[in-house]
Amino acid sequence: PPGTELLFGQNSLMVIDLFAELKNNIYVLASIDGNQPSIYKTLAYGKQFFLRHFIPSVHEEIITINEQNKIIGVIPARYASSRFPGKPLVDLAGKSMIQRVYERAISSKLDKIVVATDDTRIFEHVEAFGGTALITKEGHPSGTDRCQDVMEQIGDSFDYVINIQGDEPFIVPEQIDELSDCCDGSVELATMMLEVKTLELLLDTGEVKITKDLNNNALYFSRQPIPFLKNHPIENWLQHLKYYRHVGMYAYRKDILKQIAGLSPTKLEVAESLEQLRWLENGFTIKLVETTHDSYCVDTPEDVEW
Repeated sequence: PPGTELLFGQNSLMVIDLFAELKNNIYVLASIDGNQPSIYKTLAYGKQFFLRHFIPSVHEEIITINEQNKIIGVIPARYASSRFPGKPLVDLAGKSMIQRVYERAISSKLDKIVVATDDTRIFEHVEAFGGTALITKEGHPSGTDRCQDVMEQIGDSFDYVINIQGDEPFIVPEQIDELSDCCDGSVELATMMLEVKTLELLLDTGEVKITKDLNNNALYFSRQPIPFLKNHPIENWLQHLKYYRHVGMYAYRKDILKQIAGLSPTKLEVAESLEQLRWLENGFTIKLVETTHDSYCVDTPEDVEW
């Protein structure tokens, strides 16, 4: 509190004001031995305080602390797509789909980007344009499992993984950063949501809708419009309640990813064909980050016709 005097060896530090608190760090505006006040960081252990060093910019220091969690972005890429074989290598105005996704991803703030594939053609192509790729095992049922494969190979120095969809060539780097900004060490899993603006999207079973709690943690994901709005015709629902749909990019804390990769499919997951319901059914928490950036997925050859 202001007025507290702290003794550090032969020096006396007088606290003028509490500037900020972050995790175990306390930032104080203080004066040592009556000199010009400055901002100092102390580290608190119970009732003991240890002076660390002078902070010329508290804002920069807080950013540095928040960025201590190292994050790797993984772009899963399969060649054997049933609807669009060879999709990652399809040409989009002079560049492959996977190259366009990779180049946008490396413009984000993530510490490393890697393409995860079980196909040597994709691996060699990524290496040829200067990207980083890893060969993963064949037969992974989802991108989540492929991300865990990457972590088992090179993940020791990373705290979080972001699963970046390999078939979204228009992904915005700022959207990746929005998701990575919530990876503060306490978040287990995170994904993104976008406000539903039209009745067509609300009723589209290909668009996954979300309900959330007051802390922006997911309660449920469904292909049906949720929640049901009683006493109003469905065509008026958007006038009375804000609805959200899912944007399918995920962040996993490393220890949580290892756990969920070993889970068996659940009844709700199978019913809705939504992998994230497996995590909710097993008691994991999914943080929701609102974005204004829509996602544009390439699913079929018709989607790339110009």
